[in-house]
Amino acid sequence: MDKLSKLSTPEILAAIADGLADWRRMAQPVVARYRVPGLGEGAAFVAAVAEAAGSAGREPELRLGPGFVEVALCTVEADGGRWVTAADLDLARTVSGLAARHGLRATPGDITQLELGLDATDFDRVAPFWSALLTGSPDHVVHGDVMDPAQRVPNVWFQRTDAHETPRQRWHPDLWLAPEEAEPRIRAALAAGGVLVARPDVSFTVLADPEGNRVCVCTAEGRE
Repeated sequence: MDKLSKLSTPEILAAIADGLADWRRMAQPVVARYRVPGLGEGAAFVAAVAEAAGSAGREPELRLGPGFVEVALCTVEADGGRWVTAADLDLARTVSGLAARHGLRATPGDITQLELGLDATDFDRVAPFWSALLTGSPDHVVHGDVMDPAQRVPNVWFQRTDAHETPRQRWHPDLWLAPEEAEPRIRAALAAGGVLVARPDVSFTVLADPEGNRVCVCTAEGRE
């Protein structure tokens, strides 16, 4: 198989189960997050990852912050689409090896990705507005979703709705979590006054806050 061909979610989850325990599948990328004792150690690890990525011809997203380094891997297609490929998984294995050599511990339960869903009747009409507002250009609509190439803001996707006059919630967050973190987070939200609205399958759970505003808790489990 071509190293840059799109992999299915089951293929990615199988790879995670077979030696990529540091990593979790989010909406587009695979992500690993590591605890670091200080800025210097984090910077040294980031430099090692950057060198390995450069040698492999890859460009990961690297985040260095107080006590953590996060690495996100995906392949960006010419049209802006983002997919995980075999080349990304090869680099993930390299990054895991570098983390072990640097003595870093992975914290997959800390990995999250937030996306925003908006109910709309005409995707083509509203998407350029949100792209221009959030990214500075109306041209960052990728396969119907707003995706900032600089990764500064959450992705926005659109869900078909009928036209209506009565005000109702139209925005809803999609919170992506590592599968093992989803249930504890759901229990915490319910204990804080939330309501379980629906659980159609293992891939997502719909919750609502005490005023009825909804949110989807998403994982990669059960997806294609």
